[in-house]
Formats: sequence, structure tokens, C-alpha cells
Amino acid sequence: MLLSNITDGIPLSVDFDSPVDYLIFVFQLLFATAAVLVAAPVAVTIASTAALHRQARFIFMLNTSICDTLVGLSVFYLGLFDVQEGYPSRNGTRNALPSLLGVNMMTFMFAQFDRYFAVCHPFAYDRFVTRQVVISANVYCWLHVYGQLIITSVVPLSVATRIYAFSVVSIQVIVLTKVMMTIKLYAVARYQVEREPPSAERESRKESLTILIVVVTTFLVLWTPSFLNIILRLLVGKGLTFRNEATNPFAIMARGNAVCTPAMYVWGSPALRKAVVRTVWARLCPRCKKG
Repeated sequence: MLLSNITDGIPLSVDFDSPVDYLIFVFQLLFATAAVLVAAPVAVTIASTAALHRQARFIFMLNTSICDTLVGLSVFYLGLFDVQEGYPSRNGTRNALPSLLGVNMMTFMFAQFDRYFAVCHPFAYDRFVTRQVVISANVYCWLHVYGQLIITSVVPLSVATRIYAFSVVSIQVIVLTKVMMTIKLYAVARYQVEREPPSAERESRKESLTILIVVVTTFLVLWTPSFLNIILRLLVGKGLTFRNEATNPFAIMARGNAVCTPAMYVWGSPALRKAVVRTVWARLCPRCKKG
């Protein structure tokens, strides 16, 4: 209990009355650190490497990596202090921090459409989908999510609750779209790209499709339990409730994407992997470059 009184206004997420409390607190601390250390180098590398951020797929990776870095930083608050987001909230941020996952979700959806048209309609894609269009789509993800959040913060609570419920319905449409696009992209990668003659462009398309399919599937697997629990609580009032964000396993799973997504980017893209080592880790650890 003494540790929980370190902060003046907001208590820590656990009371430290049992070994489990210590495990939860240490886990949240390590997770937040890991998310920042994995996602931030990816974001810095893409932003500072012209050969990468000239490509549309890496711009989407940059956007999600920035989100994942912020998610990692947010866990230093959501995971270490007694915070409950949603309606009603306790010591919450008016869903400002959890909404980062919404930005990621919309970014993935646009990235799926981008890869689909790039592979299936290359001529129209090269003509109409410019770098400015891709950047605008990524900016729109932020404006849409946080514009809606600003609106809910200035209207009465009853209206904000209805807007929140509407956003949940909208997310269902986005999730359905993402599932359908994932299946479509898998079919494209399996039956169309594989039939193309061997070339550097073919390998690049195959790589980008594989990464996106794996990343989106993982995102949905980790995020869906939290989403379903929220729907159950809103519609039938029978969802599971937890003491705070730190002890909510569904929220922890959803935030797990902040580590998994950038890690899979590095795993799936040799060009990005080499650039991360050269741009970030070789400077912080000279031995990494030698290895």
C-alpha cells in the first residue's frame, strides 16, 4: 500500500498486497519499454531513409509505427496507474490514448486497399495513387479518429455515449472490411503474384502482401476479444469488467500489437531490417553493425 501512495492524485494500478500485483506492475513496465524500443526505431528508420519512405507501403508502416510508439508510451500511464477508460471513466484520458488503436485500424484498412490496387490494377494505381494521396490517407486516419474524439469531449455525456456507441458500430464495418480484404489479398498473393515471372518487382509485391496479411491477421486476433467484450457490455450489459486497464487482459492483448506489428515489419522486410540496424542500432551499439 505504501507504493500506491507515491503519487499525490492518482494511485498506482495495483496495491502490492500480493506477488501477483508485483508481476502485473513489472509486466506493464517491461511491456511499455519493449513497445517503445521496438516501434520507435522502425519509425525513425523509415522517416530518415528516403529509399523507404518514397514507397507507399512504408508510409503506412511509418504511420502505424508512430502509433505503436505512442501506445508504448501510453502504457506508462494506463498500465502503471489506476486508470479506467470508457464510459464512465476513472482517471481516464477521454479515450485519447486507446484511440491510437483506432488510428492503426484505419491505417491498416487503407494499406489493404493500397496493396490490392497496386497489384491488381497497377496502371490505374500508378496514375492516380500518388505519394501525396497516400500521405493524405494516413493524415485522414488521425483527423477522423481524433476529430470524433474532440466532438465527444464538448457535447453532453448522453450525446457522447451515443456517439461512442455509433463508433463501435462503425468499427464493426471496418473489421468486416478488413477481414474481407485480408481474404482477398491472400487470394491475390496465392494465385496471381505466384504466377508472375520471377523479378525484383514480383518479390517486392509478394513481400508487401505477406507482411500485410500477417500483420492484419495478428492485429485482429489480439484486438477482437477486447472489441467483443466492449460490445457485450454496451448491448447486453454482460461483458467482463476489470479493476483498471492494467488488470484487463483484453486491453493488454490489444496493446500487444504495439510490439508485434513493428517486430513483424522488421522480420518480413530485409530492406527495413538492414536499415534499422544501420540507422539506429549500429549507432547505439557499434557491435550490432559488426554482427
